[in-house]
Amino acid sequence: MSLLRDEDRRQIRKEFEALTAPVKLIVFTQEHECQYCAETRQIAEEVTALSDRIELEVYDLLADEEKAAAYGIDKLPALIVMRGGDEPKDYGIRFFGIPSGYEFGTLIEDIRMVSSGDSGLSEATRRQVAELQTPVHFQVFVTPTCPYCPRAVLLAHQLAMESELIRGDMVEAIEFPHLSMKYQVQGVPRTVINETVHLEGAMPEAMVMARLQEAVQAAA
Repeated sequence: MSLLRDEDRRQIRKEFEALTAPVKLIVFTQEHECQYCAETRQIAEEVTALSDRIELEVYDLLADEEKAAAYGIDKLPALIVMRGGDEPKDYGIRFFGIPSGYEFGTLIEDIRMVSSGDSGLSEATRRQVAELQTPVHFQVFVTPTCPYCPRAVLLAHQLAMESELIRGDMVEAIEFPHLSMKYQVQGVPRTVINETVHLEGAMPEAMVMARLQEAVQAAA
């Protein structure tokens, strides 16, 4: 049974008519499907079918161990959005857990952003990001029913696209309770930067950059 309604498919197909550069989706699963692995794979398959500018690759976490290590995949389900075609590029955009509910919209926005080749960040943020010399890891904890979470996830993904030193992970809090406990996630969105700096809620771009600088200074 299809996960997308006919009305949704028509709307997304129309949005995807504006895609320019090719986009590749990569899904990591396993032979004995994890919780929501099958659904995550089906979402990726149904989205891929809506545009000839999107391609899909599916790997098994254990059977394709080298691929998983190369992409930094250590939990399932995992979905990567990257540039495809003859010059593929991994921007560090990750979904850990099913991109459903409000986060499905984030997946669609990511595809449009990667295809356009433009992160959409402000010039001030771009300048700050260009000066980075330390790796930055965003983990944005979400739930599918949180209406504020997509903004936090999308900003992390925009920053990841803008800099090779930044990786942005969406982490579905309910699917990874051990991580939610580790990072004391009591409400979402909760963003963890480099294990040291925590943000509550969907903060404005400038405020997130200020906290990013805190994380970089702590790492130094």
